[in-house]
Amino acid sequence: MNADRCDVFHLDPAKVASLKCRLLNDGSAAALAETFRVLGDPTRVRMLDALSRSELCVCDLAGLLGLSESAVSHQLRLLRGMRLVRPRRAGRMVFYALDDQHIVGLFEQGLEHVKERRSRPAHRPASTTNAGATAETAMDSTRNAGAGLRVRPDTRVEAGLPLHPKAKVRA
Repeated sequence: MNADRCDVFHLDPAKVASLKCRLLNDGSAAALAETFRVLGDPTRVRMLDALSRSELCVCDLAGLLGLSESAVSHQLRLLRGMRLVRPRRAGRMVFYALDDQHIVGLFEQGLEHVKERRSRPAHRPASTTNAGATAETAMDSTRNAGAGLRVRPDTRVEAGLPLHPKAKVRA
């Protein structure tokens, strides 16, 4: 058995065709992945947190986060290049803020997701006794399925495990 294949075969050609034309193109997918890569650094996240609350100069950001001005400038250069922050010059001072409301919303939604995830209890898979009982129910429904649909009953689903044997269950 190939570990890279699903345990259950099901193909809905209409759904696949409909979704295929609406998927991100390669350029958009790469740009979005790059944005999330840049957001994947705790120092940059802390900087965005500070800038989501107030416009700050490099000196203030450095003092607030306990970093050198050089380190802050380096990180700001990356964030500016990704258009996540924008500079505003006032005389010889340069102040930074989040680039636009999209970045504020992205940051707030990500933070909300993290807080929500931490407040939920961890998922516990069903016991093997329950899994066996539900597997029988799944087998009965599979026997009654339409002739055009090929489905193999899988106790992994009922046990709360992923269909793919190498996939990880996330709490």
